[in-house]
Amino acid sequence: MASGIFAVLDDIAALMDDVAVAAKVATKKTAGILGDDLAVNAEKATGFLSSREIPVLWAITKGSFLNKLIIVPLALLLNAFFPIAIVVILVLGGAFLAFEGVEKVIEYFFHRAKEGEEVRVEVVEDAAVAEKAKVKSAITTDFILSVEIVIIALGSVLDKPMTIQILTVSVVAIVATIGVYGIVALIVRMDDAGYRLIKHSGEKGILFALGTFLVKALPVIIKGLSVVGTIALILVAGGIFTHNIGFLHGLFPSIPAIVVEFLIGIVVGLIVVALVTIVKKIISKFRK
Repeated sequence: MASGIFAVLDDIAALMDDVAVAAKVATKKTAGILGDDLAVNAEKATGFLSSREIPVLWAITKGSFLNKLIIVPLALLLNAFFPIAIVVILVLGGAFLAFEGVEKVIEYFFHRAKEGEEVRVEVVEDAAVAEKAKVKSAITTDFILSVEIVIIALGSVLDKPMTIQILTVSVVAIVATIGVYGIVALIVRMDDAGYRLIKHSGEKGILFALGTFLVKALPVIIKGLSVVGTIALILVAGGIFTHNIGFLHGLFPSIPAIVVEFLIGIVVGLIVVALVTIVKKIISKFRK
């Protein structure tokens, strides 16, 4: 009886070792997309009142876990019975990411910034609505990036038994969510940490200097993440298209791949923005 229990434990230990090795390889392969995920979600999780930062981030994190709970079993089932569907989902998701990234660029360059009374009225009336909309947008973007992460992780263990595939993809999904949103939480609370250091420093010494640096650095980091997050959206979209559409893969071999992916992301984003604009105008015309 005892020997049987030890044999089972040995099997479990061996399985966990295999999963650990596979998860390490899969995590390395998803490192790039995890970096993009961090930049995109950090940008989306900032810009709220200090008292709302953690509740908003927690809402997005819960949405991300729910996304993974849907994506992991669905990806495993589709890979087993209908693998072409994964490519279709990735391409559609890439189109959405390209649209979101290019729309931000167009918004920045061509739309007049609101100021004065316009800003005050909008903040008072629409703060709750804007928060819900931003959370929803963040969870939607997370869903698409999560699909990419899960597919890459799954692709690294296709030659392994189904048990290892399931456990490896699940581990990567959990680690990705905790890692990304844990770092995002640290970023959005930098200023609070800085103020506490300043308060306990007596306004002198290393703690005061560090606290001041954290407070002053946060706005710069947020602006930087906004730019990096937008670029990441376009790059991820372009990468999805170049990796999943045959004639785009290796289209311009003399140009660095990252430049090609960015340009393809821009082109796809402009096309989708144009289509969405046309559809909106048609709908608006019919409503009138």
